[in-house]
Amino acid sequence: MSQGRVQRGFTLIEVMIAVAIIAILAAIAYPSYTSHMLKSRRAEAQQALMEVASREQQFLLDTRSYATLSTLTSSTVGMVINSSVQRYYTISVTTGTGSFTATAAPLGSQAVDTCGSLTLTNTGAKSPITCW
Repeated sequence: MSQGRVQRGFTLIEVMIAVAIIAILAAIAYPSYTSHMLKSRRAEAQQALMEVASREQQFLLDTRSYATLSTLTSSTVGMVINSSVQRYYTISVTTGTGSFTATAAPLGSQAVDTCGSLTLTNTGAKSPITCW
């Protein structure tokens, strides 16, 4: 081999160091990403519950009673729950005499969220309070 030959490419050690650095960065970034996704999906569910509460209050003014979720999503009232919310939460509404409780129960990958089911009542009470 001549002294003037230029080395081309990377050595195996250089490639392994680059792979190790990428693996470390991914190990740090992935949990942060999944946490962010859980929070953003929870925020969408909270927004859906607030929309349900708003529609319930309007329905109460119009009919002097609260409505079931099927009534709210009927063609007459026209409330639409986003498919992105329905993919990760089951939205339900239970009505009583002069009251309602809207609940968003997590599904699938959202079930690992420590907040669990989110609820909102006709009085504006939210639970779990630390997750709102």
